[in-house]
Amino acid sequence: MAPSHRATLDTAVETIRSRAHWSPHPEHPRAYQDDGSAAFRALCDTTFDLGQPGTDDWVGGEVSPYGFPLGVRYPHADPNVLLPAMRAALPAWRSAGPERRALVCLDILARINARTPEFAQAVMHTTGQAYPMALQAGGPHAQDRGLEAVAYAFAEQTRTPERAAWTKPQGKRDPLALVKEFVPVPRGIALVIGCNTFPTWNGFPGLFASLATGNPVLVKPHPRAVLPLALAVHVARETLADAGFDPNLVALAAERDGEGIARTLALRDEIRIIDYTGSTAFGDWLEENARQAQVFTEKAGVNTVVLDSTDDYRGMLANLAFSLSLYSGQMCTTPQNVLIPRAGIATDAGPKSYDEVVADLAAAVSGLLADDARAAGLLGALVGPQVLDRMTGAERAGRVALASRAVRHPEHPDATVRTPLIVAVDAADPDAEGAFMAECFGPVSFAVAVDSTDAAVALLRRTVRERGALTVLGHTTSERVARELTDACLDECAQLSLNLTGGVYVNQTAAFSDFHGSGGNPAANAALVDGAFITPRFRTVEIRRPA
Repeated sequence: MAPSHRATLDTAVETIRSRAHWSPHPEHPRAYQDDGSAAFRALCDTTFDLGQPGTDDWVGGEVSPYGFPLGVRYPHADPNVLLPAMRAALPAWRSAGPERRALVCLDILARINARTPEFAQAVMHTTGQAYPMALQAGGPHAQDRGLEAVAYAFAEQTRTPERAAWTKPQGKRDPLALVKEFVPVPRGIALVIGCNTFPTWNGFPGLFASLATGNPVLVKPHPRAVLPLALAVHVARETLADAGFDPNLVALAAERDGEGIARTLALRDEIRIIDYTGSTAFGDWLEENARQAQVFTEKAGVNTVVLDSTDDYRGMLANLAFSLSLYSGQMCTTPQNVLIPRAGIATDAGPKSYDEVVADLAAAVSGLLADDARAAGLLGALVGPQVLDRMTGAERAGRVALASRAVRHPEHPDATVRTPLIVAVDAADPDAEGAFMAECFGPVSFAVAVDSTDAAVALLRRTVRERGALTVLGHTTSERVARELTDACLDECAQLSLNLTGGVYVNQTAAFSDFHGSGGNPAANAALVDGAFITPRFRTVEIRRPA
């Protein structure tokens, strides 16, 4: 175990308290020896043997959004064999204690970090992210989120001392004296259900939160994005074995095409924790049916922007254009609805009507993506054909203010790359409401005309309450409006950003400082990462003895 891991843990624990900027994982490509392409190619068309018990078949079928099959075959597990083996690994891991578990988790993350370019290629070719984004979000940023979970887990488990001497005076009689021991006890096997678009960024928090609190972890990846999490499972099993623990503390559950094993596994009595990112329908089903488990979900939401006024009109447009374009809007934090008063907004460039704001935003997006090579690097590829279907449906909701166009990827001509679609709609139109009040995942946004800023705030409140939101963005020079936006987000429990005009974007969050989601609206029942994300994963058992 590297001595630096304890220093890293201490700094991480201090940083979640200070909320300052910090990361031990470099995010620039120059920090790594190569781009990972050779390691990735060596994985393609192979059998990914993890040495797990209960393997009864080999399954696969991933196809890169950039136009070729990966050809990797993964172990398919018999849960009646694998789950008991995982449960048998728990007692020794529980006995290791919070610090030892945290340091082993940090060693797993350090080994993952050393293979960041390989992970980046795996993320790129299962999600459609462009390589720079896959390197950062799928690599160091995901690793930061995992480390953040370990830091919270360590802090919460050590909040109560391991031992305490207890003495109660009894007057003239001898005092009562006990020695008390307090043991963090894991709930049981945890199930991580991965998503297609951000398998590591969304998967690592739950994986490491459960593992650091003593729970074995079964990782069930999305069938179109298995490789990144399979690599993580491989590194975890290798690290655990090297540290003297049973590698079956972490295992992979890959599935046959259309098998739907998440539903079956989620109801197994052995599964006591579930982390899920994906559709609202299945998230709701998990919350309602997996009664034996503590369920953490991140589901769909309708992220909203309120435009009232700005003192940096060009900066506002540029910032919004980037937010709408990044990874083709295939982020759970991407803005969808931009609420604009019909009378327009006040700006440093003079008053701007609704139509002018919409046209200028469309021009900002077009200008940002005018060069195909640059556009491909920012947009990445569409993760699947269902995104195109949603775009076609959105076009019928109103007036197309910015048509989406196909972009030819300079390195991957078979990739499906599309620029964002902006549709102008009116909040008073009941037909349009059905479109903009539902999540439209992908490069689609609605410029929604509202009666006034007050009406925009009211619609914001309703949207978050009914549909949920992971992000809210407001632009205003008015202290009154800023207070109203703040009050709305406090009342409805949504994370708010105000007046972003520079290099910080509403759809990006920083580990150790920003909370992803709040757990307080329908978009998610948990936040990444806070104490509430950790403490339900263990209980404290007390053992008392006479002193």
